[in-house]
Amino acid sequence: MQTPDTEHTTTDMPTGDIVTVTLDTPIARAGGKQITEVTLRKPLAGALRGVAMGDLVACKYDAVAQVLPRVSTPMLLKQDIENMDPADLFKLGGEVVGFLLTKEQKAFIPQ
Repeated sequence: MQTPDTEHTTTDMPTGDIVTVTLDTPIARAGGKQITEVTLRKPLAGALRGVAMGDLVACKYDAVAQVLPRVSTPMLLKQDIENMDPADLFKLGGEVVGFLLTKEQKAFIPQ
């Protein structure tokens, strides 16, 4: 018996829990399809399973590459991430780290 994939459900999420990132360099996929934007949703605790939080906060490649497929639409594949422009990887990683901040911590970030 299969259970629904609730980890990737975006319904009823607060607006601040979803962000769309425009990539500097589009990701090319088979068939000529290009990904120019990636929507990220705030990870629930289960999406962080197996990831060292310190590594994720430090934007270490392996941690970011492990979490991105779990929170991205379209779902980024391993080869997408491996071939991604480093500036785009850092931008996506920064957004994921931003999701981990408390409201109090976010209050100290200049808008």
